[in-house]
Amino acid sequence: MTATSFDLWAPLIVAAIVATAFTPLSIWLAPKLGAMDIPLDKRRVHNKPMPRFGGMAIYLGMMASLALFAMNDRGIIPAMVGCTLIFILGAIDDVKGMKPLVKFSGQTVCAIVVYSMGLRIQFITNYFGEGNMAFGQVACFTVTVIWLVAITNAINLMDGLDGLAAGISGISALCIGYVSYINGQYIPTIGMMAVAGACIGFLPFNFHPAKTFMGDSGAQMLGFIIAALSVLGTVKSATLVIVVIPALVLGLPIFDTLMAIIRRTIRRQSIGTADKEHLHHRIMKAGFGQRRSVLLMYSVSGIMGIVAVLYSRDLLVECIGLAMVAILIIGVILTDTGSNKVSIKGKRITREEPDESVNKKE
Repeated sequence: MTATSFDLWAPLIVAAIVATAFTPLSIWLAPKLGAMDIPLDKRRVHNKPMPRFGGMAIYLGMMASLALFAMNDRGIIPAMVGCTLIFILGAIDDVKGMKPLVKFSGQTVCAIVVYSMGLRIQFITNYFGEGNMAFGQVACFTVTVIWLVAITNAINLMDGLDGLAAGISGISALCIGYVSYINGQYIPTIGMMAVAGACIGFLPFNFHPAKTFMGDSGAQMLGFIIAALSVLGTVKSATLVIVVIPALVLGLPIFDTLMAIIRRTIRRQSIGTADKEHLHHRIMKAGFGQRRSVLLMYSVSGIMGIVAVLYSRDLLVECIGLAMVAILIIGVILTDTGSNKVSIKGKRITREEPDESVNKKE
């Protein structure tokens, strides 16, 4: 299969138009369905009720684009079915609320359905010899389910600031799509362009100051569809598309997720316990507003996306150099000594005044 410029850009444009058109409808529907994010705890950084049903617009944008440009491929059907199921799961959570264990169980069921429909990670590159290492049935099932659920939660946990999850998902989709394209994987490319288009169409309503949130119906779905579409590239390019490239591009949310798991395990808390110590919260505590915090994280994600592209071209020295730049940026943020003196509740960031009496000589 070959791809023209129209084949590549049309999915993005259609998804963006549909998502843009349906976002106002999702804002209108949200209060009627009870899908409102009310800031009842200190973890929220907004200070007024917000609609959180924007996932509907993202879903419709992606589905319309995939139906028009990729339905002829058998592999795309399981991805669309899984996307639909995870959207329904997230929508129920947005409207009714859901315990973390129930949500995790639902994500696992969605992943199992996709696996049963034939979307599987069947082998990876053999780093200790030539060729690929094929998985047995148990390993194939386990790796596929873990991959889908892990990336779903990685993106979901990033949805803490206006425009953050949508922007990082869009950047990730474009980077993975480009790597898929230069490796001749055109169906994953079209799928990723559809994902990026839906994010782009939604972002004008979601960037700070946001008019709506995507909710779990959007954040979980974006993680799931990115993970599922990347699996489609395993037939010809085992590790390149499915393991290394998405892991590099999604390095920021994956890192944030791992740190959250470690942090909560040390404190003997449930992994699903919400807190205000995610990377985006730490950036705001360092003195950045929502816009600058989000743009900074976009920049790091973009750098990691370029790292993934360089890796796919075997430019390892350049890849390592840029990765170190991203690590240094995150390191500076996480070690900021003034991070405990900034409040991130509400619209404004207020820096506490130092106690002058401490500096006075007795």
